[in-house]
Amino acid sequence: MNRRTLLKQTGAAVSALFAGSSILGKLTPRALAQAPVQPPVPLATTLSSSSPFVLPPLPYSYDALEPFIDAETMHLHHDKHHASYVEKLNAAVASDASLSHRSLKSLLADLSSIPEPMRTTIRNQAGGHANHSFWWPTLGKSGSRAPEGDLAADIKSKFGSLGAFQDQFAKAASSVFGSGWAWLNLDSDGGLHIETTANQDSPLTTFKTPVLGIDVWEHAYYLKYQNRRSDYLKGFFNIVNWDYVTAEYTKAKDCCKVPKGPSIG
Repeated sequence: MNRRTLLKQTGAAVSALFAGSSILGKLTPRALAQAPVQPPVPLATTLSSSSPFVLPPLPYSYDALEPFIDAETMHLHHDKHHASYVEKLNAAVASDASLSHRSLKSLLADLSSIPEPMRTTIRNQAGGHANHSFWWPTLGKSGSRAPEGDLAADIKSKFGSLGAFQDQFAKAASSVFGSGWAWLNLDSDGGLHIETTANQDSPLTTFKTPVLGIDVWEHAYYLKYQNRRSDYLKGFFNIVNWDYVTAEYTKAKDCCKVPKGPSIG
């Protein structure tokens, strides 16, 4: 299987169920770095065959992003934090029959239709699941070191150059107070914009298509960088999988006049 095929399958894996081994939680950072990619250990609700949302596997090994993101951070971030969002989202929709058959995009794009007592829970847990499911395949160290095609042209048109975009993107990410994300989003009018969201708020809630994002919650970088968010941001563009990002952007632009973006459930 070639790399492109693997990435395509990973992008579709949000709708598939993967079971894992409980030994992952006991591995040392060295063992995690050497371990082959294998499914994480979802919580009980996530494992249920009736659960609508599942944890997608990482499309690479835990140590694949080193030295910019370490193996232990990837293990905890994916197998613990992301898994927890999925587990809590499944529990939330299971408690309300009106939500049990709705897609992730449907939930996030129409939060006003969520019963008020559950709205914050759905916003946080569905947003966490959507944001991370989008994020994992946009990372990787192999392939092109810069965007290509329409994305390259549109970034140059909007920001002047790739370097200027990177500077503005990092500045936005550094400005997030507390926990949140920075995004390069595609609007319904086809324009690119750098935006930030707090906590696990999703661009889907404001009808945007995410093109690129960076998680600036402390759990994304604290084990390696402690409070040095700026160092984490400097390393980020060394691990952007521009082949995947470019392909998904082109797909979004070609899909229809109102872009729908990468598949995240």
